[in-house]
Amino acid sequence: MTIKVRDYEVRLTRTKEERAMVRQLRYKVFVEEEGASATEEQQLLGEEYDSYDRFAEYMAVFHNGKVVATYRIIDRGSAEKLGGFYTETEYDIKKLKRVKGNIAEMSRACVDPEYRDSLAMRMLWMGLADYILKNKIVLIFGVASWVGTRPAEAAQAISYLYYNHLPPMSLRTTVEMDKLPAGANPKHTKMNILPKDFVDEDLAMKQMTPLVKGYLRLGAQFGKGVFLDVPFNTYDVFVLMQTKNISKAYQKHFTGQPGAFDHLGIKPGAWKTFGKILFSPVTGLMMLAEFFLKPEDAEAVERVE
Repeated sequence: MTIKVRDYEVRLTRTKEERAMVRQLRYKVFVEEEGASATEEQQLLGEEYDSYDRFAEYMAVFHNGKVVATYRIIDRGSAEKLGGFYTETEYDIKKLKRVKGNIAEMSRACVDPEYRDSLAMRMLWMGLADYILKNKIVLIFGVASWVGTRPAEAAQAISYLYYNHLPPMSLRTTVEMDKLPAGANPKHTKMNILPKDFVDEDLAMKQMTPLVKGYLRLGAQFGKGVFLDVPFNTYDVFVLMQTKNISKAYQKHFTGQPGAFDHLGIKPGAWKTFGKILFSPVTGLMMLAEFFLKPEDAEAVERVE
């Protein structure tokens, strides 16, 4: 399925050439722009990848045939083939893997620098929302990153997440301390960098990346601990979102009902009720468009099977 808005389209990649374009964009952003390390082979190809790309799917936004934004998706089935999820290289996610139903990891999110003020990110989220609905994903997760290796530089933001947005113990992930790279200080994995009384919400929001702010608006929660990914030149926080707990405002925009997802992933027949609306070729697509896009762009949306 493809969703188009004028000369933009979002869909899963279909060919080896398109997948290579995704990895080339990741190289441009993560290696050239943000300073992640790269092997000689990656440098030669101009592509960023790891072993988890073998069975992952790529959601991509295309503009005039060029990939301008992307997410890597690994669902439960792909993780079984890979021997686990990418996030397991940083966090203990055993509690999440016990959740019934399909779960999916979203990673390697990036947007071409020339397209960060365009439709690209909104189109990408629109495509992901459609994917989540069609594949009945009950839980999505991944990591969100800041560039660098000094978590204290985002002390307000990280402390704010710790005091206000930890998930319940039944779903709480923690840093795998024995997987920290050489040279990483274990003390820097703590999220409560500042005492609670010292946390200023306005300052915290200024330190948030656009992606983290977006996750917060949707109602995301954040696992316990900061992972220092020294080779990738980032420090990461774990992001977790139960589909049924997506913000009421989002649900209202998405379905017209503020509590439409309350039982998603719990009762076997829940999707049958919402599917008639959400998967309708016209109605469901327009709900996606009206939430993610500006009115003038929503009017230009079309679905191509």
